[in-house]
Amino acid sequence: AGSLMTTKHSQPQSTFAKSLTSTSTNTPYFKAAESTEIPSYVTKCPSNGLCSRLPPDCMTCNTNYSCVYGKPATFDCRVKPHVHCLDQNNHEQENFTINMTCQFCWQLATTDYVCTNSTNCMTVSCPRQRYNATCTVRDHIHCLGNRVFPKMLYCNWTGGYKWSTALALSITLGGFGADRFYLGQWREGLGKLFSFGGLGIWTLIDVLLIGVGYVGPADGSLYI
Repeated sequence: AGSLMTTKHSQPQSTFAKSLTSTSTNTPYFKAAESTEIPSYVTKCPSNGLCSRLPPDCMTCNTNYSCVYGKPATFDCRVKPHVHCLDQNNHEQENFTINMTCQFCWQLATTDYVCTNSTNCMTVSCPRQRYNATCTVRDHIHCLGNRVFPKMLYCNWTGGYKWSTALALSITLGGFGADRFYLGQWREGLGKLFSFGGLGIWTLIDVLLIGVGYVGPADGSLYI
């Protein structure tokens, strides 16, 4: 009986030992597989191009603390792993320098970054409304600090309404409220329609207001 119990208990122990052995041998395999994965930034990095023209996501640069704001400066950079680039002589290199203006990303010109647009604010209001936008620097532009930053911008969007069409309707069919109907201002349009353009006075006033851009689309957008 003693030998039987020993035999029965020895089998699970050997099986458990085998499972430990198989698990421990597989662990390095999974780690090796994870290390061979290509980082997501590699898709943004052109292969065998000039190192100095790589997008900022493809390189790591040292901060030049001696640079003067607004002046050209040189920064020492190194390509990230799995990124391949060339120098002017078509030789592969890892360390290189880039030249750029010493300034933060949020101080760039408006043409150097792209911002989100808002369609919930009024563009034809006094004072002009602003909205919180999220801006991203373009890939070929180098700057200091965060490449994604918040910024307060003026409302500047359009719903597709044409100023020329609104003015033409105001001059020709303004007495029937066609200009107000076109701009989405239904109550004012009905008022002009049933009052025959305010006996012509409202019509003349609307021609002037639309002509100078004071009266715009009801959704708050800009003319195109």
